[in-house]
Order: sequence, then C-alpha cells, then structure tokens
Amino acid sequence: MRTRLFLRTTEFLWQEGHTVHETEEDAREETLKMLDIYAKFAEEYLAIPVLKGAKTESEKFPGAVDTYCIEAMMQDKKALQCGTSHFLGQNFARASNIRFQNREGEFQYAWTTSWGVSTRLIGALIMTHSDDNGLVLPPKIAPAHIAIIPIYRNEQEKDSVMQLANVLNKELRHTDWEGIPIQTELDDRELTSSERNWYWIKKGMPLRIEIGPRDISTNSVMISRRDENPKDKHRVMIDEVVKYCKTTLAEMQKNIFQRAKEFREQNTVKIDDKEEFYRYFTPQNEEEPEIHGGFAHSHWCGNPLCEEKIKEDLKVTIRCIPLEAEKEEGKCIYCGKPSSQRVIFAKAY
Repeated sequence: MRTRLFLRTTEFLWQEGHTVHETEEDAREETLKMLDIYAKFAEEYLAIPVLKGAKTESEKFPGAVDTYCIEAMMQDKKALQCGTSHFLGQNFARASNIRFQNREGEFQYAWTTSWGVSTRLIGALIMTHSDDNGLVLPPKIAPAHIAIIPIYRNEQEKDSVMQLANVLNKELRHTDWEGIPIQTELDDRELTSSERNWYWIKKGMPLRIEIGPRDISTNSVMISRRDENPKDKHRVMIDEVVKYCKTTLAEMQKNIFQRAKEFREQNTVKIDDKEEFYRYFTPQNEEEPEIHGGFAHSHWCGNPLCEEKIKEDLKVTIRCIPLEAEKEEGKCIYCGKPSSQRVIFAKAY
C-alpha cells in the first residue's frame, strides 16, 4: 500500500466511537447525529465545505447496513472522504453476542453504530486552503492568531517599539473573539522583518502586526491577513487594534470557508451525456495529467456493474448519494436505464 502524508499512513490517529442501542430508530438517529457533528466541525472550525451523503453498496463499510460520509473537494478538484458514520444494524451484535434484557425481560440483540475521523482531516485542511506561500489556517483552529513583529534599527528605536509591542501583546492576550482566547507570538528574534514575516506566512499565522518607529509617530500599526496577498497591509490606529483584530479574525474564518465553497461550486457540474462525462474526467495529457475534472452530478441506475465499469475506465467513483438531493427522473450516465436521482461522481484520494 502506497503511503501519502496524513491521508494514508502506516500509523494514524483516530477519533472513533461505538454506541449500543435498544431500538433501530435510536441507532439510526445516533448515526446521523454524528454525521452532523462531523459536518459542523469540518465547516465551522476547519472551514471545509462538505457534502453529506450515503455510500453505495460497494463503497460502504463491510458489515454495515448503511454508511454515511462527508466529502470535500481539494484544490486539485479531487474528492476526499473526511469522515464516516455507520449504522451497523444488529450484524455486529450477532457476531459478538451483544445482547440486553428488554423491558419485557427477554434477551435480544442490540442495535449498534460506529463512527470516526482521523488525522486525514489535517491533510484535508492543508489541501483545501493552503497556497504556494505555505499554510493557510482558519483562525478557529490556529494554535496562535497574531504575530507581532517589532521593527527597529538601533537601541533607541528598540525601546519605544518594544514598549508598544508589549502593551499590544498584553491587551490582545487578555481578550477573545467568539469565545476563543486570542493567542499571540511576539517575535523579537534577531532576524530581518522580511524573514520574520515570511516565517509566519509559511506557518499560516492569520494576522501579522508590524510595529516600527514610523508607525509610532502616526499612532498606528500595519496589519496583514493570511487570506490576502502577502504585500497587502492595513494601517490601523493603535486604539483600534484589539477591535480590528477581533472583527478581522471572524471575517477571515468566514472568508476562508466561502472561498473553498465557491471553488467547489465552480467545479461542480451536472452531466447527462456519457461522452461529455468521459471527456470531463479524461486529462488532455495522459502522460502528465493536468488538474481536471471535479464533481459531476449525474444519474445512476443503482446497478453496481455500471459503477464498477466507470471506475475501471476513468478511476472515478460515486463519492456519495447526497442526503439532501431531490428525487429526479433521468437516465443512468453509463447504461441509459431509468434513474430516480443524481449522485456525486469524482476522482478521489
């Protein structure tokens, strides 16, 4: 098995859960509740837009009655499964003899669930947001939010610059945004301001504050955002810095999510013609494939043979049957037989 950093490794860390229930209804409710929790974490914290759906029979977890997943689009337009939640029915309870005494005093097999995410989410985070300059971290999961970079040429300038840097550092560390304590890094290392700036850019620091003698003379500082061009800077009055940072961190969280969502929408298409479908997933350069494809909303008749043939021909799989998809009559993208709804096709990791 070929390894791939964060996505497929010989060792990895899981967040995994298993529950046992009295009724099928309770177990199914738990399965979908955990799917919602994973989707909320991906979207509201990691700023990764995801699609919730059910896996096909060939893609679901072995032994499960139903497998549900959240799927995201990476910047190379491939899909990445970011989490799963399984309704196991009574299959594993029977295999492991998991029984309980019901309200009538009779022993019966339990209904079980299983769900989990892993360090694959770190890979998803990197591939969804980062750019050629390094990491881009949504503020809600960044280990620190603001790098303060003092700039001075001599000891006299250093005293006044560091005095202001320490004051701002203290003020920012004693506040929070959306209930999250603001964490700062005061970087006074003996490196050039350019070297320190690029150090924090590469690490994905959401905000960078530059403080120099000129800034002090105008009672202001320069602030840069990681979700903008590194050369873009905003002059902010010193007494507005804390408010500006709180507002901007919230804006960045929303902006990073929206940018990823727009990318997915721009690269999601409805395809009803088989030839068009095959062209969509075929690179122009077969030897050195360019970035191509995306998410295709196409009809599928439910026959696993059609699903397998598409996988053989194009290395494209059905990522999920969307939970929120409306029923729609159509024809299978492969065989042309009647279909009642569209599914999500994509190349995937």
